[in-house]
Amino acid sequence: MGSILARHFHAREDSVTVLSREPRRAPWRVKLWDSLRDELEGSDVCINLAGRSVNCRYHAANRREIVESRIRSTQFLNDVIGSLERPPRLWINASTATIYRHSLDRAMDESTGELGGHEVGAPETWNFSIDVAKSWEEAFFSRATPRTRKIAIRSAMTFSADRGGVFDVLSGLVRRGFGGAQGPGTQFVSWIHEADFVRAIKLLIAREDLAGVVNLAAPNPLPNREFMRALREAWGMRLGLPVPEWMLEMGAVFLRTETELVLKSRRVAPGRLLGAGFQFQFPEWPGAAKDLVSAFVAKRENRVDASSSAGGKECSDEANEHHSDTGRCEGYGVER
Repeated sequence: MGSILARHFHAREDSVTVLSREPRRAPWRVKLWDSLRDELEGSDVCINLAGRSVNCRYHAANRREIVESRIRSTQFLNDVIGSLERPPRLWINASTATIYRHSLDRAMDESTGELGGHEVGAPETWNFSIDVAKSWEEAFFSRATPRTRKIAIRSAMTFSADRGGVFDVLSGLVRRGFGGAQGPGTQFVSWIHEADFVRAIKLLIAREDLAGVVNLAAPNPLPNREFMRALREAWGMRLGLPVPEWMLEMGAVFLRTETELVLKSRRVAPGRLLGAGFQFQFPEWPGAAKDLVSAFVAKRENRVDASSSAGGKECSDEANEHHSDTGRCEGYGVER
């Protein structure tokens, strides 16, 4: 998500600063978190995506990092922004669509959606993720910032053609023949194409009347079985073996992740975006999947061409070379 935004705003010649825990080369400025106060003074927009990746096993140490990386960074930003003479006019903070309950019966928007938490029969790992999301938003809204508008984005999975992202992972399963339903296949998948993710962020920046919680998800979530079928068709794969729940559990242990990321039904509706007149470029998953496959193949071909011209050494695309390292995301400051 961070690389997608930085790439877009840099391309349109905004002044972009990425705040990171370690220096690295990038087309935009990269500064250490220690310089956060100076970088935010006089900036227009602060976008905070900091948080340890949830793509891990939920043992005690990882749980502590997941919680602390989100809560502490948000609390720290509250302190810093509250003390600035010229604070950013807008602070967008990451949240997650996981905050809603496991939903098969209806979609969850910002006004009528039901937050999850300790539903009967829900795995304990699901409750942990919901508790983290609630605490994250509580930390964000716990302090008033009269000169800075606040928006918490409850994001669905953002799909891009970059290597190492969720689209790359799912596409790898499809190309290896494991593109059937995952688990029961009835659980809903909420998603958003990277182009609409960027366009939605731009809308939130422009619309000064929007504040509070906003869902970032395409308007048409669909059951996992249909989601995977559309992805197979986009790749030209006629068949895909289903992956039953017991196999997912075994694979999750091997891959050091949790099945919640696949089995929980996330049926999210972007009520406030639609109410603000936002028109999705990719409202339906089949069309989004075809576009992403085309972009993915084009990037791969470009890498191969670059490899040939470089004497056999493959050149990474920008998104791969400058993505946040595994286990954490970064904070972004944008000046318009």
